[in-house]
Amino acid sequence: MTIVDMTAGDDDLPPYEPKRILSAPFPEKVRLICRMWAAQVAPNPFIVLVMYWVKYVLFFAGGWAFFVSFSKDYPGFTLPGEWAFTAVAFQKAILWALTYEVLGLGCSSGPMNARFNPPIGGFLYFLRPGTTKLPLSNKIPLVGGIRRNWFDVTLFAATMLFLVRALVAPEITPALLLPSVVLIAIFAITDKTVFLAARSEHYWVVLIGFLCATSGDLWISYSKVVWCAIWFWAATSKLNHHFPSVVMFMVNNGPFAPKWFKKKLFADYIDDLRPSRLAAAVAHGGTFAEYLIPVILLSSDGGIATVLGLILMTGFHGFIGTNNPSGMPVEWNILMIYGGIFLFGHHPEVGVLALGAMPVLASFLFVWTVAIPAFGNFFPGRASFLLSMRYYAGNWAYNIWLVRPDAVAKFDRLTKPAGTMRQQLEGMLPDKETVDLALSMSLAHRFLHVEGRALLEALPQAVDDIEEYEWMEGEVLGGAIIGWNFGDGHLNGTQLLDAVQIQCGFEEGEVRVVMVESQPLLGPTMAWKVVDAKTGVVASGETAITPMLAETPYPTGKYADAYRRS
Repeated sequence: MTIVDMTAGDDDLPPYEPKRILSAPFPEKVRLICRMWAAQVAPNPFIVLVMYWVKYVLFFAGGWAFFVSFSKDYPGFTLPGEWAFTAVAFQKAILWALTYEVLGLGCSSGPMNARFNPPIGGFLYFLRPGTTKLPLSNKIPLVGGIRRNWFDVTLFAATMLFLVRALVAPEITPALLLPSVVLIAIFAITDKTVFLAARSEHYWVVLIGFLCATSGDLWISYSKVVWCAIWFWAATSKLNHHFPSVVMFMVNNGPFAPKWFKKKLFADYIDDLRPSRLAAAVAHGGTFAEYLIPVILLSSDGGIATVLGLILMTGFHGFIGTNNPSGMPVEWNILMIYGGIFLFGHHPEVGVLALGAMPVLASFLFVWTVAIPAFGNFFPGRASFLLSMRYYAGNWAYNIWLVRPDAVAKFDRLTKPAGTMRQQLEGMLPDKETVDLALSMSLAHRFLHVEGRALLEALPQAVDDIEEYEWMEGEVLGGAIIGWNFGDGHLNGTQLLDAVQIQCGFEEGEVRVVMVESQPLLGPTMAWKVVDAKTGVVASGETAITPMLAETPYPTGKYADAYRRS
């Protein structure tokens, strides 16, 4: 294999011919694709963005408004000022957001999450026996195993029925909430995919407050703690070298920032595609703002300070939502804005210290909003990034599945409503070259983020010739297999590989997975390992991130030479 000189051709600007990209050696291919992405030669089609925002308004906000209309003393749709910020409206917003996500209508849906046909996962998997699941342990009788059985399907169907029953009720009572709270907790044992899809670290924890904090306004105090914990830990998780690349990538992918501003987010557009000082300033400013939001809202009493805090909070979440963040968690950002306005704008008089009157509930809240997030930030390999509240910090566990083309068909042995991303695109795009180019664009997403630097060291250890393998993002492939994905690499890592291997029977060398773990809070490295589907771990290591900040996103120098073959 011939390695192209990466320092040459700075005047060679995109767009590039598809044949040139697809025929290039791997290091050069990554460079060309990263430059294509930076130049936004093929940005997201406007119709796709419109489709998503119609979904947010009609299905998410509209669905919530529909269910609120069943509430007692409902004044009518044309009087939102009288019903939108009532207690029952807030409670139904939580119930609807949970239902919406578990059904697969939220962040894990549509083309921005590599779901084309069908455009959703969720209930298409969770209601189908034989689909792959990820229990707490495969050895637990009845609820273990790697495939959903009729018990799993019945459990999910019952959960949905109880949630809908509460949504159409005139008021939310503990009796209505108890079945859903218990059933979702059971999913933590039987199928952690469903448990995480329910955004249990947020929605389920808040439901516990609705269920138990029935005295006066204690449930509002309780919910305020959850909102503030999310802001605090999300900000804390951004205290790393990764977040500037997130801002650089996200804003460049967004539809509203002007072209000149997008270029300024790169260190030296288009020759140096590391995040610039401007990107770092925006990132650090956002982190400071996220820390500031709970401080202002907890310390204010409904006056001008509260108003300013709510404006800051709305601007913060609005900025994320309108820039098409990876995974498209826009509905969640909408709910954070709505909840912040309800809890702190409409109930500034309710303090959080009142929870001391219920020590058991306060202890439960401490575990979920302090102990688990703290543990997950310092030991990210032991907890989901969702339970750790490490949202969108650019420091995620992820996996790259390298599959020999002649072995890809073995994935068809799995019971799943969706094919691989290639299979889905082949039914939409005109020819193989276009499909190959579309699949190759995912390289930009991985390498332009700082967390991708670990691949510079790990990938050459994975296979002898990477050109002989098809690159599959674990996030995308995992979503097609288990029905839900949202940035949690643990859902498409070792446990999923083991379940897939049992069902597909890959031979040695047919599938190699590069598994990269998050960088611990205050830790210096990202740990990684290469796992063969049949034989297990074949290589492992740790990549120090600080020295890697000087490297280009794509392989150059010794990292490019590692792909040279005699």
